[in-house]
Amino acid sequence: MTQPLAYELVIFDWDGTIVDSTPTITQAILSACEDIGIAVPEREDASYVIGLGLQDALSRVAPNITVAQQAQLTERFRFHYLARDQMLQPFDGITKMLSDLKTQGLPLAVATGKSRAGLERAWDATGTRQYFETSRCADETDPKPAPTMVLEICEELAISPDNVLVIGDTTHDIFMAQSAGADAMAVGYGAHRKEDLLRANPLGCMHSVNELHNWITTWLVK
Repeated sequence: MTQPLAYELVIFDWDGTIVDSTPTITQAILSACEDIGIAVPEREDASYVIGLGLQDALSRVAPNITVAQQAQLTERFRFHYLARDQMLQPFDGITKMLSDLKTQGLPLAVATGKSRAGLERAWDATGTRQYFETSRCADETDPKPAPTMVLEICEELAISPDNVLVIGDTTHDIFMAQSAGADAMAVGYGAHRKEDLLRANPLGCMHSVNELHNWITTWLVK
């Protein structure tokens, strides 16, 4: 007799969790600031805003600029990021993990700070679209750390948030999950430092894709 799954749904963040994009996004932020002649943030500060919606992220790294400068910063960020966008690929082991989870009948979804157009490009570039039941992007609803992405995905799939696991590499992901009433698992190979992630009180912090894969498989069945 088949045992019930411990979770009815796993929601993944994208950048820094599925795809190894943290260095590219961070450098795009730094280069954009340099291009328009404003103070260039520390690399760690630029990495910290990854996962937020683009405008929220750029506003945090450059809070005291004019509207015209904000537009220029956005344009230059997109220029630098899109120059490498199509080359970004999943972390080693991610595709196998997604395939295994899908085979075991566990629905998967994405909640991301990317735009819809950005996620569609990423799905096409990585060939991973088929693993996910649905998704929410930052330009479609309230961005992280608001709980709205999780709640809308749960409503669409008719799954209670307390039967959901959210996996992400930032505290924004953890706070989003907790606010929605879902469990959160952090991964320490992305944008935020392990100590910052653990202070947000996730279930734990996985240090590699292989460790994450093994953990999910172990806890998949009650």
